[in-house]
Amino acid sequence: MVRNSFFTLIFLGLASSLFAQSQDKSEFINVEPGFYQKSILKDVNAVNEIQKPQVQITRFQMVQDITKIPNKISDYKKFWSFPPVSQGNTNTCWCFSTTSFIESEVKRIYNKEIRISEMFTVYNEYIEKARRYVKERGNSAFGEGSEGNALTRMFRMYGCLPLSIYSALPAGRKYHTHEALYNELNSYLESVKSSNSWNEELVISTVKSMLNYYLGEPPVKFMFEGKEYTPISFLKDYVKINPDDYVEILSYKQEPYWQQVEYKVPDNWWHSTDYYNVPLDVYMDAIKKGIRNGYTMSIGGDVSEPGFSRTTQAAMIPSFDIPSAFINDDARQFRFTNETTTDDHGIHLVGYCERDGKDWYLIKDSGSGSRNNDSNAPEFGYYFFHEDYVKLKMMGFTIHKDAVKDILAKFKK
Repeated sequence: MVRNSFFTLIFLGLASSLFAQSQDKSEFINVEPGFYQKSILKDVNAVNEIQKPQVQITRFQMVQDITKIPNKISDYKKFWSFPPVSQGNTNTCWCFSTTSFIESEVKRIYNKEIRISEMFTVYNEYIEKARRYVKERGNSAFGEGSEGNALTRMFRMYGCLPLSIYSALPAGRKYHTHEALYNELNSYLESVKSSNSWNEELVISTVKSMLNYYLGEPPVKFMFEGKEYTPISFLKDYVKINPDDYVEILSYKQEPYWQQVEYKVPDNWWHSTDYYNVPLDVYMDAIKKGIRNGYTMSIGGDVSEPGFSRTTQAAMIPSFDIPSAFINDDARQFRFTNETTTDDHGIHLVGYCERDGKDWYLIKDSGSGSRNNDSNAPEFGYYFFHEDYVKLKMMGFTIHKDAVKDILAKFKK
Protein backbone atom coordinates (compact mmCIF):
# COMPACT_ATOMS: atom_id res chain seq x y z
CA MET A 1 0.00 0.00 0.00
CA VAL A 2 2.87 2.40 0.83
CA ARG A 3 4.78 1.38 -2.34
CA ASN A 4 1.74 2.13 -4.58
CA SER A 5 1.33 5.55 -3.00
CA PHE A 6 5.02 6.30 -3.66
CA PHE A 7 4.68 5.61 -7.41
CA THR A 8 1.44 7.54 -7.56
CA LEU A 9 3.15 10.57 -6.11
CA ILE A 10 5.99 10.34 -8.66
CA PHE A 11 3.49 10.10 -11.61
CA LEU A 12 1.45 13.04 -10.37
CA GLY A 13 4.60 15.08 -10.00
CA LEU A 14 5.72 14.35 -13.56
CA ALA A 15 2.27 15.04 -14.98
CA SER A 16 1.98 18.36 -13.22
CA SER A 17 5.40 19.46 -14.52
CA LEU A 18 4.44 18.46 -18.09
CA PHE A 19 1.12 20.30 -18.02
CA ALA A 20 2.86 23.34 -16.58
CA GLN A 21 4.77 23.80 -19.91
CA SER A 22 3.16 25.97 -22.71
CA GLN A 23 1.43 24.06 -25.57
CA ASP A 24 2.86 24.37 -29.10
CA LYS A 25 0.59 25.89 -31.76
CA SER A 26 0.26 25.21 -35.51
CA GLU A 27 -0.71 27.21 -38.56
CA PHE A 28 -1.02 27.00 -42.36
CA ILE A 29 1.45 29.12 -44.33
CA ASN A 30 1.90 29.91 -47.99
CA VAL A 31 5.18 28.35 -49.06
CA GLU A 32 7.31 30.78 -51.05
CA PRO A 33 9.68 29.52 -53.76
CA GLY A 34 13.00 28.63 -52.19
CA PHE A 35 16.47 27.75 -53.38
CA TYR A 36 15.23 24.63 -55.18
CA GLN A 37 12.75 26.56 -57.30
CA LYS A 38 14.78 29.76 -57.69
CA SER A 39 18.14 28.22 -58.44
CA ILE A 40 18.14 24.48 -59.17
CA LEU A 41 14.91 24.25 -61.20
CA LYS A 42 15.63 27.57 -62.92
CA ASP A 43 18.98 26.24 -64.09
CA VAL A 44 17.50 22.93 -65.24
CA ASN A 45 14.68 24.63 -67.17
CA ALA A 46 17.01 27.16 -68.77
CA VAL A 47 19.35 24.45 -70.06
CA ASN A 48 16.43 22.32 -71.27
CA GLU A 49 15.04 25.29 -73.17
CA ILE A 50 18.39 25.92 -74.88
CA GLN A 51 18.68 22.26 -75.83
CA LYS A 52 15.24 22.14 -77.47
CA PRO A 53 15.48 21.98 -81.26
CA GLN A 54 14.51 25.36 -82.67
CA VAL A 55 11.63 25.00 -85.12
CA GLN A 56 11.87 27.41 -88.03
CA ILE A 57 8.55 28.09 -89.73
CA THR A 58 8.91 28.64 -93.47
CA ARG A 59 6.06 30.00 -95.57
CA PHE A 60 5.82 30.43 -99.32
CA GLN A 61 5.09 34.13 -99.77
CA MET A 62 4.54 36.62 -102.57
CA VAL A 63 7.10 39.42 -102.62
CA GLN A 64 4.91 42.53 -102.52
CA ASP A 65 5.97 45.96 -103.73
CA ILE A 66 4.96 48.17 -100.83
CA THR A 67 5.04 51.28 -103.06
CA LYS A 68 2.09 49.89 -105.05
CA ILE A 69 -0.10 49.22 -101.99
CA PRO A 70 -2.40 51.90 -100.56
CA ASN A 71 -1.45 51.05 -96.99
CA LYS A 72 -2.61 54.12 -95.07
CA ILE A 73 -6.07 54.69 -93.65
CA SER A 74 -5.92 58.15 -95.19
CA ASP A 75 -5.78 56.56 -98.67
CA TYR A 76 -9.34 55.26 -98.27
CA LYS A 77 -12.84 56.59 -98.22
CA LYS A 78 -13.69 55.11 -94.83
CA PHE A 79 -17.14 54.73 -93.33
CA TRP A 80 -17.76 54.83 -89.60
CA SER A 81 -16.87 51.92 -87.37
CA PHE A 82 -15.44 51.53 -83.90
CA PRO A 83 -11.66 50.93 -83.75
CA PRO A 84 -10.57 47.30 -84.31
CA VAL A 85 -11.23 44.89 -81.44
CA SER A 86 -9.20 41.71 -80.89
CA GLN A 87 -10.99 38.35 -80.73
CA GLY A 88 -8.11 37.08 -78.56
CA ASN A 89 -7.52 33.33 -78.41
CA THR A 90 -10.91 32.38 -79.84
CA ASN A 91 -12.26 31.28 -83.21
CA THR A 92 -15.09 33.76 -83.12
CA CYS A 93 -14.19 36.04 -86.04
CA TRP A 94 -17.69 35.42 -87.43
CA CYS A 95 -19.16 37.19 -84.41
CA PHE A 96 -16.60 40.00 -84.06
CA SER A 97 -16.80 40.95 -87.74
CA THR A 98 -20.60 40.88 -87.92
CA THR A 99 -21.03 42.64 -84.56
CA SER A 100 -18.74 45.39 -85.85
CA PHE A 101 -20.87 45.56 -89.00
CA ILE A 102 -24.12 45.85 -86.99
CA GLU A 103 -22.57 48.61 -84.85
CA SER A 104 -21.79 50.49 -88.07
CA GLU A 105 -25.37 49.95 -89.18
CA VAL A 106 -26.71 51.47 -85.95
CA LYS A 107 -24.52 54.50 -86.62
CA ARG A 108 -25.51 54.70 -90.30
CA ILE A 109 -29.25 54.40 -89.66
CA TYR A 110 -29.69 56.13 -86.29
CA ASN A 111 -26.44 58.10 -85.85
CA LYS A 112 -26.03 56.31 -82.52
CA GLU A 113 -22.85 54.69 -81.18
CA ILE A 114 -23.24 51.54 -79.09
CA ARG A 115 -20.76 48.76 -78.42
CA ILE A 116 -22.58 45.43 -78.53
CA SER A 117 -21.45 42.35 -76.61
CA GLU A 118 -19.91 39.74 -78.90
CA MET A 119 -19.85 37.11 -76.19
CA PHE A 120 -23.57 37.20 -75.45
CA THR A 121 -24.08 36.07 -79.05
CA VAL A 122 -21.33 33.45 -78.72
CA TYR A 123 -22.88 32.18 -75.47
CA ASN A 124 -26.24 31.64 -77.16
CA GLU A 125 -24.68 30.16 -80.27
CA TYR A 126 -23.07 27.45 -78.14
CA ILE A 127 -26.44 26.66 -76.59
CA GLU A 128 -28.05 26.26 -80.02
CA LYS A 129 -25.13 24.17 -81.30
CA ALA A 130 -25.53 21.85 -78.32
CA ARG A 131 -29.29 21.69 -78.83
CA ARG A 132 -28.91 20.65 -82.46
CA TYR A 133 -26.16 18.19 -81.51
CA VAL A 134 -28.68 16.43 -79.27
CA LYS A 135 -31.49 16.53 -81.82
CA GLU A 136 -29.19 15.11 -84.52
CA ARG A 137 -27.77 12.48 -82.13
CA GLY A 138 -24.23 13.81 -82.51
CA ASN A 139 -24.36 14.25 -86.28
CA SER A 140 -24.05 18.02 -86.14
CA ALA A 141 -20.84 20.04 -86.22
CA PHE A 142 -19.78 21.45 -82.85
CA GLY A 143 -16.92 23.91 -83.18
CA GLU A 144 -16.01 27.48 -82.29
CA GLY A 145 -16.64 28.77 -85.81
CA SER A 146 -19.87 29.93 -87.44
CA GLU A 147 -21.13 32.21 -90.21
CA GLY A 148 -22.06 35.89 -90.30
CA ASN A 149 -25.79 35.21 -90.46
CA ALA A 150 -25.53 33.30 -87.18
CA LEU A 151 -25.43 36.68 -85.46
CA THR A 152 -28.75 37.90 -86.85
CA ARG A 153 -30.17 34.45 -86.13
CA MET A 154 -29.11 34.72 -82.48
CA PHE A 155 -30.38 38.32 -82.30
CA ARG A 156 -33.75 37.11 -83.51
CA MET A 157 -33.86 34.36 -80.88
CA TYR A 158 -32.15 35.98 -77.88
CA GLY A 159 -31.69 39.71 -78.50
CA CYS A 160 -28.42 41.41 -77.61
CA LEU A 161 -26.60 43.13 -74.75
CA PRO A 162 -24.38 46.21 -74.44
CA LEU A 163 -20.71 45.34 -74.06
CA SER A 164 -20.64 47.36 -70.83
CA ILE A 165 -23.22 44.98 -69.35
CA TYR A 166 -21.67 41.70 -70.54
CA SER A 167 -18.00 41.56 -71.55
CA ALA A 168 -17.47 37.91 -70.45
CA LEU A 169 -13.89 38.79 -69.51
CA PRO A 170 -12.66 37.66 -66.08
CA ALA A 171 -11.25 40.43 -63.90
CA GLY A 172 -7.75 41.37 -64.96
CA ARG A 173 -7.89 39.68 -68.37
CA LYS A 174 -7.53 41.80 -71.48
CA TYR A 175 -8.14 39.16 -74.17
CA HIS A 176 -10.67 36.38 -74.52
CA THR A 177 -9.47 32.78 -74.48
CA HIS A 178 -11.88 29.90 -75.12
CA GLU A 179 -9.53 26.95 -75.39
CA ALA A 180 -10.46 25.44 -72.03
CA LEU A 181 -14.15 26.30 -72.49
CA TYR A 182 -14.39 24.67 -75.90
CA ASN A 183 -12.42 21.58 -74.85
CA GLU A 184 -14.72 21.04 -71.86
CA LEU A 185 -17.89 21.55 -73.90
CA ASN A 186 -16.67 19.27 -76.67
CA SER A 187 -15.55 16.54 -74.27
CA TYR A 188 -18.89 16.66 -72.50
CA LEU A 189 -20.89 16.33 -75.73
CA GLU A 190 -18.68 13.46 -76.87
CA SER A 191 -19.45 11.70 -73.58
CA VAL A 192 -23.17 12.32 -74.16
CA LYS A 193 -22.85 10.68 -77.56
CA SER A 194 -20.81 7.71 -76.33
CA SER A 195 -23.27 7.02 -73.51
CA ASN A 196 -26.33 7.66 -75.69
CA SER A 197 -27.64 10.11 -73.07
CA TRP A 198 -29.84 12.31 -75.26
CA ASN A 199 -31.66 14.22 -72.53
CA GLU A 200 -31.90 17.68 -74.11
CA GLU A 201 -32.96 19.49 -70.94
CA LEU A 202 -30.07 18.00 -68.95
CA VAL A 203 -27.52 18.65 -71.72
CA ILE A 204 -28.52 22.29 -72.17
CA SER A 205 -28.49 22.83 -68.41
CA THR A 206 -24.98 21.36 -68.18
CA VAL A 207 -23.73 23.38 -71.15
CA LYS A 208 -25.10 26.56 -69.56
CA SER A 209 -23.31 25.78 -66.29
CA MET A 210 -20.01 25.46 -68.20
CA LEU A 211 -20.62 28.70 -70.10
CA ASN A 212 -21.53 30.47 -66.86
CA TYR A 213 -18.31 29.26 -65.26
CA TYR A 214 -16.06 30.49 -68.06
CA LEU A 215 -17.97 33.50 -69.40
CA GLY A 216 -20.27 34.53 -66.57
CA GLU A 217 -24.04 34.27 -66.52
CA PRO A 218 -25.74 36.87 -68.76
CA PRO A 219 -28.37 39.04 -67.08
CA VAL A 220 -32.06 38.47 -67.72
CA LYS A 221 -32.78 42.16 -66.99
CA PHE A 222 -30.42 45.11 -66.73
CA MET A 223 -30.34 48.89 -66.43
CA PHE A 224 -28.89 50.94 -69.28
CA GLU A 225 -28.95 54.74 -69.48
CA GLY A 226 -31.60 54.89 -66.78
CA LYS A 227 -34.01 52.35 -68.27
CA GLU A 228 -34.60 48.66 -67.62
CA TYR A 229 -34.24 46.26 -70.54
CA THR A 230 -34.20 42.58 -71.36
CA PRO A 231 -31.90 41.47 -74.20
CA ILE A 232 -34.92 41.26 -76.53
CA SER A 233 -36.26 44.70 -75.59
CA PHE A 234 -32.77 46.20 -75.84
CA LEU A 235 -32.54 45.01 -79.45
CA LYS A 236 -36.06 46.19 -80.28
CA ASP A 237 -36.22 49.49 -78.39
CA TYR A 238 -32.62 50.74 -78.21
CA VAL A 239 -30.50 49.13 -80.95
CA LYS A 240 -33.56 49.03 -83.24
CA ILE A 241 -31.92 46.71 -85.77
CA ASN A 242 -34.28 44.31 -87.53
CA PRO A 243 -32.41 41.02 -88.17
CA ASP A 244 -34.68 40.40 -91.17
CA ASP A 245 -33.19 43.42 -92.95
CA TYR A 246 -29.87 41.61 -93.51
CA VAL A 247 -29.09 39.16 -96.28
CA GLU A 248 -26.26 36.86 -97.33
CA ILE A 249 -24.86 37.23 -100.86
CA LEU A 250 -22.88 34.22 -102.11
CA SER A 251 -21.16 33.36 -105.36
CA TYR A 252 -20.20 29.79 -106.14
CA LYS A 253 -20.90 27.77 -109.23
CA GLN A 254 -21.64 24.42 -107.60
CA GLU A 255 -25.18 25.61 -106.78
CA PRO A 256 -27.64 27.25 -109.21
CA TYR A 257 -27.28 30.98 -109.64
CA TRP A 258 -30.33 33.16 -108.90
CA GLN A 259 -31.58 30.79 -106.24
CA GLN A 260 -31.28 30.72 -102.46
CA VAL A 261 -28.95 27.88 -101.59
CA GLU A 262 -27.01 26.28 -98.77
CA TYR A 263 -23.43 27.41 -98.27
CA LYS A 264 -21.82 23.99 -97.81
CA VAL A 265 -19.06 24.59 -95.27
CA PRO A 266 -18.67 23.15 -91.74
CA ASP A 267 -19.30 26.52 -90.06
CA ASN A 268 -22.77 26.64 -91.58
CA TRP A 269 -23.53 24.01 -88.97
CA TRP A 270 -27.31 24.51 -89.07
CA HIS A 271 -27.36 24.15 -92.89
CA SER A 272 -28.86 27.55 -93.63
CA THR A 273 -30.27 27.81 -97.15
CA ASP A 274 -30.74 31.59 -96.99
CA TYR A 275 -27.77 32.49 -99.22
CA TYR A 276 -28.58 34.43 -102.39
CA ASN A 277 -26.27 32.84 -104.97
CA VAL A 278 -25.26 35.11 -107.87
CA PRO A 279 -22.69 35.09 -110.68
CA LEU A 280 -19.30 36.54 -109.83
CA ASP A 281 -19.66 39.75 -111.87
CA VAL A 282 -22.94 40.50 -110.04
CA TYR A 283 -21.29 39.70 -106.71
CA MET A 284 -18.38 42.07 -107.32
CA ASP A 285 -20.65 44.80 -108.65
CA ALA A 286 -22.73 44.58 -105.47
CA ILE A 287 -19.62 45.08 -103.32
CA LYS A 288 -18.39 48.03 -105.40
CA LYS A 289 -21.77 49.77 -105.43
CA GLY A 290 -22.57 48.93 -101.82
CA ILE A 291 -19.44 50.43 -100.28
CA ARG A 292 -19.62 53.51 -102.53
CA ASN A 293 -23.16 54.11 -101.30
CA GLY A 294 -22.05 53.95 -97.66
CA TYR A 295 -23.01 50.34 -96.90
CA THR A 296 -20.29 48.46 -95.05
CA MET A 297 -20.47 44.67 -94.97
CA SER A 298 -19.27 41.63 -93.09
CA ILE A 299 -17.40 39.38 -95.54
CA GLY A 300 -15.73 35.98 -95.27
CA GLY A 301 -13.44 33.61 -97.09
CA ASP A 302 -9.83 32.43 -97.37
CA VAL A 303 -6.86 34.20 -95.74
CA SER A 304 -4.15 31.54 -96.15
CA GLU A 305 -2.69 32.47 -99.55
CA PRO A 306 0.84 33.38 -100.73
CA GLY A 307 -0.49 36.85 -101.54
CA PHE A 308 -1.86 37.39 -98.04
CA SER A 309 0.87 39.13 -96.02
CA ARG A 310 0.86 39.84 -92.32
CA THR A 311 3.93 42.04 -92.84
CA THR A 312 2.48 44.48 -95.36
CA GLN A 313 -1.10 43.85 -94.15
CA ALA A 314 -2.08 43.47 -97.79
CA ALA A 315 -3.96 40.73 -99.65
CA MET A 316 -3.25 40.32 -103.37
CA ILE A 317 -3.39 37.59 -106.02
CA PRO A 318 0.10 37.00 -107.49
CA SER A 319 0.42 36.47 -111.22
CA PHE A 320 2.12 33.12 -110.58
CA ASP A 321 -1.20 31.98 -109.08
CA ILE A 322 -3.54 33.32 -111.76
CA PRO A 323 -3.41 36.46 -113.93
CA SER A 324 -6.05 39.02 -113.07
CA ALA A 325 -7.81 38.67 -116.44
CA PHE A 326 -8.45 34.96 -115.82
CA ILE A 327 -10.19 35.30 -112.46
CA ASN A 328 -13.75 34.18 -113.16
CA ASP A 329 -16.52 31.90 -111.83
CA ASP A 330 -14.62 28.77 -112.90
CA ALA A 331 -11.34 29.80 -111.27
CA ARG A 332 -13.19 30.63 -108.06
CA GLN A 333 -15.13 27.34 -108.04
CA PHE A 334 -12.03 25.32 -108.93
CA ARG A 335 -10.27 26.51 -105.81
CA PHE A 336 -13.31 25.96 -103.61
CA THR A 337 -13.77 22.43 -104.96
CA ASN A 338 -10.14 21.39 -104.47
CA GLU A 339 -10.16 23.09 -101.05
CA THR A 340 -7.40 25.58 -101.73
CA THR A 341 -10.10 28.13 -100.98
CA THR A 342 -11.45 27.46 -97.50
CA ASP A 343 -13.87 29.23 -95.21
CA ASP A 344 -11.20 30.67 -92.89
CA HIS A 345 -12.07 34.08 -91.58
CA GLY A 346 -14.75 36.74 -91.18
CA ILE A 347 -13.86 40.45 -91.50
CA HIS A 348 -15.55 43.84 -91.81
CA LEU A 349 -15.19 45.79 -95.07
CA VAL A 350 -15.35 49.48 -94.11
CA GLY A 351 -13.84 51.49 -96.97
CA TYR A 352 -12.40 51.62 -100.46
CA CYS A 353 -10.01 53.44 -102.77
CA GLU A 354 -9.15 53.21 -106.46
CA ARG A 355 -5.59 52.63 -107.65
CA ASP A 356 -4.54 51.95 -111.25
CA GLY A 357 -8.10 51.23 -112.31
CA LYS A 358 -8.73 48.66 -109.54
CA ASP A 359 -10.44 48.85 -106.18
CA TRP A 360 -8.69 48.30 -102.89
CA TYR A 361 -10.81 47.60 -99.81
CA LEU A 362 -10.13 48.67 -96.25
CA ILE A 363 -10.70 45.73 -93.92
CA LYS A 364 -11.26 45.97 -90.17
CA ASP A 365 -10.00 42.74 -88.63
CA SER A 366 -10.34 41.05 -85.22
CA GLY A 367 -7.55 38.51 -85.85
CA SER A 368 -3.95 38.78 -84.68
CA GLY A 369 -2.40 38.92 -88.17
CA SER A 370 -3.34 42.57 -88.63
CA ARG A 371 -1.65 43.55 -85.36
CA ASN A 372 2.03 43.03 -86.11
CA ASN A 373 2.73 46.72 -86.75
CA ASP A 374 2.98 49.68 -84.37
CA SER A 375 0.07 49.42 -81.93
CA ASN A 376 -0.22 53.22 -81.98
CA ALA A 377 -0.46 53.41 -85.77
CA PRO A 378 -3.87 54.19 -87.31
CA GLU A 379 -3.47 51.03 -89.43
CA PHE A 380 -3.21 48.71 -86.40
CA GLY A 381 -5.95 46.08 -86.81
CA TYR A 382 -6.58 46.70 -90.51
CA TYR A 383 -5.83 44.95 -93.81
CA PHE A 384 -5.79 46.24 -97.39
CA PHE A 385 -7.47 43.88 -99.87
CA HIS A 386 -7.01 44.18 -103.62
CA GLU A 387 -10.27 43.59 -105.49
CA ASP A 388 -8.76 40.53 -107.23
CA TYR A 389 -8.27 38.90 -103.84
CA VAL A 390 -11.91 39.50 -102.95
CA LYS A 391 -12.97 38.26 -106.38
CA LEU A 392 -11.08 34.97 -106.12
CA LYS A 393 -11.03 34.18 -102.40
CA MET A 394 -13.85 35.95 -100.48
CA MET A 395 -16.91 33.72 -100.81
CA GLY A 396 -19.83 35.66 -99.32
CA PHE A 397 -20.91 38.80 -97.48
CA THR A 398 -23.67 40.07 -95.18
CA ILE A 399 -25.25 43.43 -96.05
CA HIS A 400 -28.43 45.46 -95.57
CA LYS A 401 -31.07 44.40 -98.08
CA ASP A 402 -31.51 47.96 -99.34
CA ALA A 403 -27.98 47.87 -100.76
CA VAL A 404 -28.84 44.91 -102.99
CA LYS A 405 -32.56 45.33 -103.64
CA ASP A 406 -31.96 45.18 -107.42
CA ILE A 407 -30.38 41.74 -106.95
CA LEU A 408 -33.06 40.45 -104.59
CA ALA A 409 -35.78 41.47 -107.06
CA LYS A 410 -34.44 38.99 -109.60
CA PHE A 411 -34.81 35.95 -107.36
CA LYS A 412 -37.58 33.44 -107.90
CA LYS A 413 -40.41 33.84 -105.45
